[in-house]
Amino acid sequence: EAHKMVKEANVKQAAAEKQLKEAQGKIDVLQAEVAALKTLVLSTSPTSPTKEFQSGGRTPFKKGHARNKSTSSAMGGSHQDLTMMQPIVKDCKEADLSLYNDFRSWKDEPTMDRTCPFLDKIYREDIFPCLTFSKSELASAVLEAVENNTLSIEPVGLQPVRFVKASAVECGGPKKCALSGQSKSCKHRIKLGDSSSYYYISPFCRYRITSVCNFFTYIRYIQQGLLKQQDVDQMFWEVMQLRREMSLAKLGYYKEEL
Repeated sequence: EAHKMVKEANVKQAAAEKQLKEAQGKIDVLQAEVAALKTLVLSTSPTSPTKEFQSGGRTPFKKGHARNKSTSSAMGGSHQDLTMMQPIVKDCKEADLSLYNDFRSWKDEPTMDRTCPFLDKIYREDIFPCLTFSKSELASAVLEAVENNTLSIEPVGLQPVRFVKASAVECGGPKKCALSGQSKSCKHRIKLGDSSSYYYISPFCRYRITSVCNFFTYIRYIQQGLLKQQDVDQMFWEVMQLRREMSLAKLGYYKEEL
């Protein structure tokens, strides 16, 4: 009887926990819908009244010029109408069928060979432009290290500068980026493989490198079969998001750690 009572209690507890989880999920959905509705209402509501309407419709005018009340009110009304007619803009996305088919073909037999159609296009459009720097020889070495997963990035403050074995002229310094050759404040440095040399890089160059690293990390996860909980569509859009980050980085947009 005791075992039976414990079993019934466990069953009831499991059912209650399941109902609680479902209820929390519904609450999250409802909260998201409420937030979306609030945003929609705010975006479609007319703007706050201007000073001329708050002061009883009186508009300032220069001496010597007559004021046409009907024209003034008509202009105010048209302004409000234009505000009410503002279109509602929402973010949309649609998969490019050619890209999607290339990705599906690659996912069926994932490879890190850059000559396959899926990776070849990304190399040409995103990776090569993103890792193109004025110091071309070092840039090629950085790409090779990223591909081999042997590149490391660390903040400059982890070690005193006296422990850096490489020449400051060759590798830049805290005030000179080794990849761009420009005088920039360098808060990070990179090391390629087992080399003892460190290369100081600016925040802009660091973000370009990390955006490419993030892409390679994700497709390695796919190749190794570590993303079984995601379906093909989720993987595809994650790859597109990573390509978007590389595109922004190569155009000069980057996020700096404060």
